[in-house]
Amino acid sequence: MSSRIVVLISGSGTNLEALLTSLPGSGIPAHVVAVGADQEAEGLRHARTRGIDTFVVPLSTGENRDAWGDTLGDTLEGYRPDLIVLSGFMKLLPPSLVSRFSPHIINTHPSYLPEFPGAHAVRDALAAGVTQTGASVIVVDDGVDTGKILARERVAIEPDDSEESLHARIKILERSLLLDVLRTLIPDNEGTP
Repeated sequence: MSSRIVVLISGSGTNLEALLTSLPGSGIPAHVVAVGADQEAEGLRHARTRGIDTFVVPLSTGENRDAWGDTLGDTLEGYRPDLIVLSGFMKLLPPSLVSRFSPHIINTHPSYLPEFPGAHAVRDALAAGVTQTGASVIVVDDGVDTGKILARERVAIEPDDSEESLHARIKILERSLLLDVLRTLIPDNEGTP
């Protein structure tokens, strides 16, 4: 039986596109059933062109952040996900939503956590003048990139790196790590990961 994945994005969805391209031939018994966003994101087109359901739940939905989380959670629940993947999703999930689906929400992050958590990890690594950063995949908890680390790997920072060039190399690693984590989390048809 194929596991059901819902992916949440906020932007161009390059990592989503890589997942949608590589997952079918990966041997991982899973498929993306829907892609959601907190705004009408450019990356939703990657799902739409493949006939995958999309949805948008803006943060302005509801009276407050918790009400938004309830609406987003109800929408997610409608797809009966076995796993929710945050891939460039730039909003913090309310604790009530995290606990509703925990530990079945994972996040890709462009740093070697716990180094450089937060929304500007690549910029922060460059500003710190370090020689390495990385990519990580974690279980989402109530903190900012503080969940259990499932996989992480280092990326060297080159002397002439810009935020864009470094982030491009990190994204390649994020995509690989995400597939590795999916292989670990999603059992094959015989029940073994």
